[in-house]
Amino acid sequence: MQDEILYIIKLEDWSEAEGLVPELLGAFECDFSSYEDRESRKFLHTLYFPTPEERDGMVERVKQEIENWKEFGADLEFCGVGEVKKSEWAEAWKKYFKPIEISEKLLIRPSWIDTPAKAGQQVLTLDPGMSFGTGQHATTLFCLQMIDRLSREEDVKTMLDAGCGSGILAIAGGLLGFEEVDAFDFDPDAVKVAKENLAINGQSRIVPTVGDAAEYAGKPEKYDLVCANILGHLLIAFSGNISTWVKDGKYLALAGILNSDFDAVSRCYCEKGFEEIERFTLREWTSGLFRKIK
Repeated sequence: MQDEILYIIKLEDWSEAEGLVPELLGAFECDFSSYEDRESRKFLHTLYFPTPEERDGMVERVKQEIENWKEFGADLEFCGVGEVKKSEWAEAWKKYFKPIEISEKLLIRPSWIDTPAKAGQQVLTLDPGMSFGTGQHATTLFCLQMIDRLSREEDVKTMLDAGCGSGILAIAGGLLGFEEVDAFDFDPDAVKVAKENLAINGQSRIVPTVGDAAEYAGKPEKYDLVCANILGHLLIAFSGNISTWVKDGKYLALAGILNSDFDAVSRCYCEKGFEEIERFTLREWTSGLFRKIK
C-alpha cells in the first residue's frame, strides 16, 4: 500500500519565550508539530495538510500571522512548503519524547519505551501526535499535577477537561480514580485522537465531544475540578461561561497563560467569585489553581 503523504508548511522559531508559538499555532485549526533543534537552540514547527491545495491556501495567512504575532514576542521565519511521508514523520519524533513521572501515582510514557512503573503507579501511555498535549509542556504538566493532587481528596470526584487536545488530562483523571470525567475540544480531529488515546488507556467510558468554551454548558450538577488549558485571552473572554462549570467550594485549574497575562486572568476570575489558591511558573508560563467561593 502506498505510504500516505502529508503536505507541510515549515517555520523556524527564534522566540525567547519557549512554548509561545505552539499555543499561537492553534489559531490555524490544523494539525501541527513542534520540536527543538538541540544544536542551534531554535524550534522547528510543521503545519500538516491532507492536500496540496489546502496547504497552498494557507500560505498567505501564515505569513500574515507571523507579522501579527511579533507583538506577542514571536520571532518566526517562513521556511517554505514541502511534503513528508506519514510513516517517516512518526519515526522521527520518537527521539524527542521521554517518560515523565508526575508522582508516585502516575507515570506518562510513550508506547515504545517500557519504563517499569512503581508499585501502585498508574501508567498513562501516550505517543506524540498532532494534537496538543503530551505532558512535556509546562501548562499540561501543571494540570496533571493538580489532577494528581486533587484525586486524593475524598470530595473531589468529578472532572471536566476543557480543550482536551490529545485527551491526556481526561485519561489521567480516569486512571487516578475520578468517578466521572467529561472532556471537549473545538477541533473534531482532536476529539477523534482523544477517543483513540482514551481507548488505548482503558478509559473508553470517557467520551469527549466537540464543543466551544464560549458555549459549552457542562452538566447541570457542575464539576469538582475543571481543567481549562486555553490561551489567556480566551480564558478572560469566556470567563462568564467557564466560571459556571465549577461547583461552589470546588476547583478550577487555569493554564495556557503567559507570565505577563496571568495577573489579569486571576483578577478576572476573582471578580467572578473565585479565590486564587496558588500559582505555578515554569519558564514563560504561569498557571493557577482557584477555588469557587461564591
